[in-house]
Amino acid sequence: MPKIEEIISSLHPLEIKTLLSFEESKEQFASEILTSTGLREDRLRTALEWLQPKELISCVDETKELLVSLTETGEELSKKKILELRILDILQEKEGVSILELAKMTDEEPKETNVAVANLKKSGIAQIKEGGFVERIKGADNSGWTDRQQLIEKVAEAGSCKREEFGQGEWEIIENSSRKRGKSKGIFRVSEKVDRKFALTQSGEEALGLILERGLTGEEISQLTPEMLKDGSWKTQSFREYNIEVSFPRIVLGKRNPYRTFLDFVKRELISLGFEEMRGPLIESEFWNMDALYMPQFHPAREIHDVYYVQAPTHCKEIKEPNCSNVRDAHTCGAGTGSKGWGYEFDKERTKRLVLRSQGTALSVRQLSNSPKIPGKYFAIARCFRYDAVDSTHAPDFFQVEGIVLGEEINFRHLLGLLKLFATEIARAEEMKFVPAYFPFTEPSVEVHMKHPSLGWMELGGAGIFRPEVTKPQGVDVPVIAWGLGLDRMAMVALGISDIRDLFSNDLEMIRSKRIKTM
Repeated sequence: MPKIEEIISSLHPLEIKTLLSFEESKEQFASEILTSTGLREDRLRTALEWLQPKELISCVDETKELLVSLTETGEELSKKKILELRILDILQEKEGVSILELAKMTDEEPKETNVAVANLKKSGIAQIKEGGFVERIKGADNSGWTDRQQLIEKVAEAGSCKREEFGQGEWEIIENSSRKRGKSKGIFRVSEKVDRKFALTQSGEEALGLILERGLTGEEISQLTPEMLKDGSWKTQSFREYNIEVSFPRIVLGKRNPYRTFLDFVKRELISLGFEEMRGPLIESEFWNMDALYMPQFHPAREIHDVYYVQAPTHCKEIKEPNCSNVRDAHTCGAGTGSKGWGYEFDKERTKRLVLRSQGTALSVRQLSNSPKIPGKYFAIARCFRYDAVDSTHAPDFFQVEGIVLGEEINFRHLLGLLKLFATEIARAEEMKFVPAYFPFTEPSVEVHMKHPSLGWMELGGAGIFRPEVTKPQGVDVPVIAWGLGLDRMAMVALGISDIRDLFSNDLEMIRSKRIKTM
């Protein structure tokens, strides 16, 4: 270990000020040092981190305490009261109010108002009468809601409260209303504050003695100014030594987000292979998103749990002809496609309903309807939306690389070759496999699976040869191979990421360090 004299000569003013705080007591909590030095919390943290490797101080103990504060939702409720109490105030003055009227009077969404009324009904404070009118039950106890409001105002006034300041009943309310993982509208935020206790080591005591003996105050000057040279004050100042061996700060250059870089890479690769790019709207009609793909109108994917419907406007104005009639005939009776169709009455009004695009294949069938080149090959990088639980490999919105190749000589082997290229050359997967699959719009159909280094096998996407029921209604009478692969999952392998959410991370260090994996 270097001599104490050498250590002292290299100490930063922040370190000297921190050591001086140990003059009265050889052991102190960080909060006590913060008070005695007057340093900012971040500067004190830096000084403590510097002093420990030099073995001048050591951490000997730590305490933890829970602190309660309000979330943005809680701050808002501290000013205008929780919705249930506002509804009770309205019902106190006016009997028999509909939920829609309550929403207007409270300036809240009908959905939120409906939840609040359900809470009051469950608590036995309100009831819903015939005709959907809400009434307050006279004499019902609403102390549970007033207690919650008082607790919100208590925390709002203090800004932050310790766990010890709450009774058991209050703490149960806080726990039930605090923000947790996956819960976006918590009222209270419970955080843990750690306070560490530091003590001078033997070397630290020697260093402190020398600092006091030399009269160092931590007020050293680190820069010589023109004013000091003019008035001669530099002669009486204590200058900090300049160490040319200290590493200079890292210079961080701007760069593209690694996922954006990957998307650009995929686009360049496909264009270099002669593919033409397809584009289309994020909001699609059911016709292009499903019906034109020979998905029957009673298909499970149409249910609300899988597709996002547009609230307003709900329907598009029209579907171009003869495409709509051709697709209708293919669904009802096959209409010269070689099949009997699905055998149901096609609803031309339903096919106009608007949805958020759930699959990039909607762009491919649109391209088929626009007199594509034969032979021809097209691709799209399409953002899609599906109602899905978020985890390490799923997200409610995602990118697909969608594509079609059409021509007289195109066959299933060409498709498998392209899929292998995507898995190995684009996603950089070391292992991949094909699995038989079923899709309403392709026959034969296949799924591509690739092996993630840490997550194991995962589905990359589906592909197949478009059925005649898809191509012939659009005026195409040659084989068409098609695929829709998850770009997000491909990027996970190519960038070495184990959680799909990290593709959109705000962690700057991760964003700066990620590179597309080379073969």
